[in-house]
Amino acid sequence: MTDSAVPTLSSDDPVDRFLNVLSLQGGEARTTEDIFVGQSEPMPGGRVFGGQVLGQAVIAAQRTVPEERLVHSLHGYFLRPGDSLKPITFSVDRINDARSFSARRVQAFQEGEPIFSMIASFQTAGAGLEHATPMPEGIPDPESLSELPRGADQVHPMSKRLLTDRPVEVRHVLPAVYLHADPDARPENAAWVRTRRRLPDDPALHRAALAYISDHTIQESVMRAHGIAWTRPGIKVASLDAALWWHRPARVDEWLLYVQESPSASSGRGLATGRIYTRDGLLVATSAQEIVIRVPDAS
Repeated sequence: MTDSAVPTLSSDDPVDRFLNVLSLQGGEARTTEDIFVGQSEPMPGGRVFGGQVLGQAVIAAQRTVPEERLVHSLHGYFLRPGDSLKPITFSVDRINDARSFSARRVQAFQEGEPIFSMIASFQTAGAGLEHATPMPEGIPDPESLSELPRGADQVHPMSKRLLTDRPVEVRHVLPAVYLHADPDARPENAAWVRTRRRLPDDPALHRAALAYISDHTIQESVMRAHGIAWTRPGIKVASLDAALWWHRPARVDEWLLYVQESPSASSGRGLATGRIYTRDGLLVATSAQEIVIRVPDAS
């Protein structure tokens, strides 16, 4: 994907803006590291969306490895809230290049301070052992589900715009917790996800986009366990770290099922894990994320 082929951030199409955000500038500047610069999606609260930084960091690292080597895992820490109005500088350290694998360390900076740090590994694909946890049964088709939650007419216009103007379409399998808590208080969540229109046929782009998508809804497995909705007064939720393993190729512009669960919450932190499947049941990725979650009246 070339920078000249990507529309500007002013586009009315959220997928155009998304592609532009992933099309980092630079790569020519290099000291001991490769340097890239990216912009951010506009966000109502002014904070950079964590999935965006994940996707951009994957793109930055991918540009420093041979084209046939694709990312298969990342481990990242969110260090500071980013400002969506300011550019982000990504520095890539070429840690290691072996026979089949490459390792890269990526740091994201704003105004000289790190906001995100990641190590990712890339592999030239080859034959090997194969097995996978099957997709859960009884999941309704995405066409039978709605994107907007029950009572969408009550959503604040800014929040409603965030739901409908993002590049990713999300259809919850369980009742959405945007407005109302889940009365069953279960530590699990599931949603169908895809980009709002077709993307270019670049496998590296689809892997970066999957990193972006992995930060959608996964926090809700923790929230559902405690009967908490996003509208709970005084609630504060922020990602502390994230991990993602790509198992098999997949297109993110086709429906993917994101199944999540939370095995634990303690000390104001909640852990969530997720599995991402194609519509025909192929396990394509596994994710994990720990969040800080603070509820003023929680015991």
